[in-house]
Amino acid sequence: MHKLSSAGDLDALIKAAGDKKVVMLGEASHGTHEYYTWRTAISKRLIREHGFNFIAVEGDWPDCYKINRYIKGYKDAGNDIHDVLRVFDRWPTWMWANWEIAALAEWLREHNQHLGLEKKVGFYGLDVYSLWDSMEAMVKYLDKEDREAATSVKAAIRCFEPFREREQAYAYSLKEHNCRDTVLALLKEIRMKAQFLDGEREAGFNAEQNALIAVNAEKYYSSLIGFDNDSWNIRDTHMMETLERLMTFHGPGAKGIVWEHNTHIGDARATDMKQEGMVNIGELGRKRYGDDNVLLVGFGSYEGTVLAGEAWGAPMEEMEVPPARKGSVEEALHLRGNSDRYMLFHEETDRLYDMQIGHRAIGVVYDPARERFGNYVPTIMNQRYDAFVYIDTTQALHALHLPEGHQMPDTYPFGF
Repeated sequence: MHKLSSAGDLDALIKAAGDKKVVMLGEASHGTHEYYTWRTAISKRLIREHGFNFIAVEGDWPDCYKINRYIKGYKDAGNDIHDVLRVFDRWPTWMWANWEIAALAEWLREHNQHLGLEKKVGFYGLDVYSLWDSMEAMVKYLDKEDREAATSVKAAIRCFEPFREREQAYAYSLKEHNCRDTVLALLKEIRMKAQFLDGEREAGFNAEQNALIAVNAEKYYSSLIGFDNDSWNIRDTHMMETLERLMTFHGPGAKGIVWEHNTHIGDARATDMKQEGMVNIGELGRKRYGDDNVLLVGFGSYEGTVLAGEAWGAPMEEMEVPPARKGSVEEALHLRGNSDRYMLFHEETDRLYDMQIGHRAIGVVYDPARERFGNYVPTIMNQRYDAFVYIDTTQALHALHLPEGHQMPDTYPFGF
């Protein structure tokens, strides 16, 4: 066990993480200030001291790519991070349009300022939810660079257009109306041409990634009427595929940092997700790169406040997070002291971490009154994670702006 009160206290964790290819940093909710600030502190040290190349987050590619362009100082990328973050207008807006991310982006921009282009640290989104934004971004770029390719994107847009506001209906229409061949042909065309596209160093990679999102979003749409977990697995497999593409793009020796919910980065095989046939990026990352090359860090807390909505698409609220449920790992850690701390499980001999125990998971939709009935994932802690950061009392994230209307995600439901 290691105390946690300043960035200097992270020495043991940074030592364990520094030689890994991938470090995945979790969170027990999408609306907690401390999870963002401690992930920032860890990420800064990994970037400064161990040369990590990028941060990849549970966010939409097109929006996060705007942050990437901003922190690298690309032409016309903007000079005010608050303006850049206003593009995050899809519910839940608070996940990335917040003061904590603004501060990280400003630090990354300053860090990158005197580095050569290939050495600049990047910021990317891993998710599959941005079908419309991805296709619109391709059209905007290709209209200037390759009119023929832009025409192919517009054909894909026309194919999906009848389902823009009711994506689940696409799955019901597959026998009569199928866009799969259209988006596969688009991806093939973009891959053939991406290396020849003019513009900034990452322009071709960006165009190809948006085409890949169209392919995998179509798979996601097709799975939405099923009663199994195909949609979950399609989403996490896409995120793993995107991570692999980023590692390849950044060259031999590339090292990446991933920010996602515990439910994604904690190895699914150590939870009840395994029995449901579900996989996640934590499990896939260990399989792809090897256990010795990946460090999975979970986060959790005993009580506090959080930003969430009471229903899908509802206004964000600052909600109370009640004391953790009896018999949970959070309660057990609280009873052993209310100090903030972290554990490296290769050092721990406590049997608590060997047993299956409830571990809290708060989504973007949250009802504190249901703590007794849900929100806990049966977990073997030292198999799910390599390390765990425990914050006894947390506070809500600080939203950057409150738009009058929240846009719904392209693909429902959002989950964790």
